[in-house]
Amino acid sequence: MNTPLADGLRPESLDDIVGQKELLAPGRPLRKIIESGNIPNLIFYGPSGVGKTTLASYIARITNRSFKKLNGTTASTADIKEIVSSLNTFEGINGVLLYLDEIQYLNKKQQQTLLEFIENGSITLIASTTENPYFYIYNAILSRSTVFEFRPVEPDEVLKAINRAIRVLSEEKGKEIEFSAEAKAHICSACGGDVRKSLNAVELCVLAGEEDEVIRVDEELAKSLTQRSGARYDRDGDSHYDVISAYQKSMRGSDVDAALFYLARLVEAGDLISACRRLVVCACEDVGLAYPQIIPIVKSCVDIAMQVGFPEARIPLADAVIMVCLAPKSNSGVNAISAAQEDVRKGLGQVVPRQLQNVHADGEERDVKGQHYLYPHSYPNHWIDQQYLPDDVRDHCYYEFGDNKTEKAYQAYWDKIKNS
Repeated sequence: MNTPLADGLRPESLDDIVGQKELLAPGRPLRKIIESGNIPNLIFYGPSGVGKTTLASYIARITNRSFKKLNGTTASTADIKEIVSSLNTFEGINGVLLYLDEIQYLNKKQQQTLLEFIENGSITLIASTTENPYFYIYNAILSRSTVFEFRPVEPDEVLKAINRAIRVLSEEKGKEIEFSAEAKAHICSACGGDVRKSLNAVELCVLAGEEDEVIRVDEELAKSLTQRSGARYDRDGDSHYDVISAYQKSMRGSDVDAALFYLARLVEAGDLISACRRLVVCACEDVGLAYPQIIPIVKSCVDIAMQVGFPEARIPLADAVIMVCLAPKSNSGVNAISAAQEDVRKGLGQVVPRQLQNVHADGEERDVKGQHYLYPHSYPNHWIDQQYLPDDVRDHCYYEFGDNKTEKAYQAYWDKIKNS
């Protein structure tokens, strides 16, 4: 069986691990913990290919505990119980170090099975997850563990792993490998901080570039064999929600370049629905009454995008994103409806004022007969003062005029009408 290159290049020391310097540089807390030899329960959180499994494997090699490994995608309750049963054998005399990859796939009951043994120290848990542990991991496990977040590896750190991989492959094949600087640079940037994906790309390039005496890999070959970094986009995972959150917040913050970048992430992932939905929401929520004409304009751009599909959909979407970014902003509309909803949720305003009710006849029980609704169009300026809100919220104010040109004009108009 062929061993993947990434598995064959496991580091011999902490200094051999590429990236994660904020965690593993000399003097950093996680490094100190590992070097102390007194390993607590740890949860490693971050995207794929950034060193979580590598570090866990290194810790396993330096501990004198029995090492067990499970993957949450395939592990059963029976697998967990088998590890627990080993605690009473000679193998588990010093306790067990359990590496549990993709822990988010274990259900609550399976995670609870480990709890007693984690608590008394007979099992030391090192778990890794690509999803937010505070959402996916049982709280009792979290409270007994320390969470460390791993981030995508920077290109200059990925280059170290690539150079090491080329040396190892050259020794294995007994041939010189000429890997152009441009090919290395492309892999470093295109694999989105995923070291495993980068090493896989190197291995594929070497196989495809193999010749009689020398193996040559140029930029064109690297481009043809390297997966796009946009592939790191799980529609049900944290990456998806992080990108669309950043997309809307960048539009709200009027940063055109950032908004276009996150739109490009969505376009490359083929996520037309999220790109359109958040764009329309932002036009209504964050531009709103400051420039209300933008809402039908954005809706038109979205309709065009949905009609033509990718790749052309990126053009009307980019136009709309730029307009939303550059438009004046007002959240007065969303604030108003939120305030009104809060009163409704409190149970206020249950009785609609008599003059607004859909009543055509009065019952005998009413002392005051008639609805007494005043028709605004029958009065000057099409307005007449009367009560519209229910009695218990009649003095509540939900909408406050924004400080933009459009809403100030509305305010001036109604101040003139109501005070005339």
